[in-house]
Amino acid sequence: QVHLVESGGGLVQPGDSLRLSCTASGNIFTMMSMDWYRQAPGKQREKVASIARSGSTNYSGSVKGRFTISRDDAKNTVSLQMNSLKPEDTAVYYCNVDVVTGEGLQYDYWGQGIQVTVSS
Repeated sequence: QVHLVESGGGLVQPGDSLRLSCTASGNIFTMMSMDWYRQAPGKQREKVASIARSGSTNYSGSVKGRFTISRDDAKNTVSLQMNSLKPEDTAVYYCNVDVVTGEGLQYDYWGQGIQVTVSS
């Protein structure tokens, strides 16, 4: 079993920055892809950023140039640095991690979600 804990959300003003972190613990041999999703009220969950084991990254068009995803495999952590935040970035943010367990099995895990609110 693997448990994900997210931190760093909150209420900020437009133009501010926030840094989200997601730390995994449990039966982890290695972490594969690590992603951040978000879901705004009344909208579908969307992927905003991903980082592969190689370190290659991808971003949605709405956050490219403002958000930066990073990973620290020694700490089983994925982070999302969010700059120049806009009201439309308001959503619950979820981390999603692809984990290979000690038994060599691969599973997909979700964090519990953390609220980010951008408002003046």
